[in-house]
Amino acid sequence: MHVTIYHNPKCSKSRQTLELLEEQGITPDIVEYLKSPPTAEQLQEILVQLGFAPRDLMRKKEDIYAEYELDNPSLSDTELIDFMVKHPILIERPIVLANEKAAIGRPPEQVLEILPE
Repeated sequence: MHVTIYHNPKCSKSRQTLELLEEQGITPDIVEYLKSPPTAEQLQEILVQLGFAPRDLMRKKEDIYAEYELDNPSLSDTELIDFMVKHPILIERPIVLANEKAAIGRPPEQVLEILPE
């Protein structure tokens, strides 16, 4: 099984989620998304797997969210995705991909739902 985690090592929830995966005997591919942000196409695919709209995946308490007025309803999904690509700090973390599904590790145990029994 191929598992990927979009990880921020400075985030406690991200570290806990990675540890939980490892406790399950899973060695995921680790993408430090602040250093290697996903492309717009990858983000779109993740959004589909999560069943989220772009704004649902955004960290609304980040200063940049307010600075660029990303709560403006006139912004399109494409524009919001482009902002996340350019400013990956806006992307909620951690995201785990497995079995063509995605889950946010908040709480970390939530990612267990997409892993096989």
